[in-house]
Amino acid sequence: MAPEAGSGRSLPNIAMWGAPGSGKTTLLAALNIALLRQEGNWSIVGADAQSTSFLTEKTTALSRDKVFPPATQGLDNYNWFLVGQPERRRARWFRRSRMARALKIGINPLDPPGGAFGDKEGGGRASQQDLLRNLVHSRGILFLFDPIRENEDGDAFEYLYGVLAQLAEQVIAGSEVTDGRLPHYLAVCITKFDDFKVLETAKRLRLLTTDPEDPFGFPRVADEDAKELFQQLCRVSASGNADMVLNAIGRFFREDRIRYFVTSSIGFYVGPRNKLFDMDDYQNLVPTVSKPADGQPVSDTRYNTEIRIRGEVRPINVMEPMLWLGQRISVP
Repeated sequence: MAPEAGSGRSLPNIAMWGAPGSGKTTLLAALNIALLRQEGNWSIVGADAQSTSFLTEKTTALSRDKVFPPATQGLDNYNWFLVGQPERRRARWFRRSRMARALKIGINPLDPPGGAFGDKEGGGRASQQDLLRNLVHSRGILFLFDPIRENEDGDAFEYLYGVLAQLAEQVIAGSEVTDGRLPHYLAVCITKFDDFKVLETAKRLRLLTTDPEDPFGFPRVADEDAKELFQQLCRVSASGNADMVLNAIGRFFREDRIRYFVTSSIGFYVGPRNKLFDMDDYQNLVPTVSKPADGQPVSDTRYNTEIRIRGEVRPINVMEPMLWLGQRISVP
């Protein structure tokens, strides 16, 4: 666990983990937006000036500039805290009610340096030992599974198993653990729910539902159904190894400490007039084309296409996995 500055105490720590480019930076910015949009009392704050500046910059890029923050190597150099005030404790008739102590949970995104845990060559600032040390001392893990990347690259198992094997070696082999499972809580986030392929898969499986309190009527997949969607998405892996991702999770973690979430960092598009979800017009990503500057030669490759966010950013189920982890690993 991470030490609390100036107190000598250890704070519970959540490690964000996933393949390079799986969206850790975007999810952090989306988490900040989601917390600011809801009426609760949780917030994400930087542990130092560098981390605060990073979070501010990425949140602005996502919400105002409507662009995705670039994938960032060396995220282990930044640290944040999830801070919240639990509900007021009820007092008996002869005692005064008192406010529960605020909770503070460390958040540390882990970026495997260029394939450090896979078969690919690469390097980075952080060593395998540094990344493993953080996982060993964390009590909760938020694992990002990108179904679109898996469909195209098929490397989720490559980045998952190498880490789990070494983590189990350090945590299980030399401890008094008797069930052969890691003691961590694990939140598995199936990302990019707003993508056509993911949403249509959920629709075909009849897993879509809506929250009656959602003013936009966004579709969702209930947490208890998220694992079924995960299983189906694993079947279209480019490598055919994604089924081993699910099996490895079940072998290394305790069943009652695993929960699956279907998430979107940007949410769906809603029109400016009716402000409601429309199944015929929900894509919140659009390609944009930039023309060459004056004086530049004209050719077939003169236009650059990039993906931009079309409407407002309204994250779906991004806050919930982090709060689920925080509430289970925290000791007020």
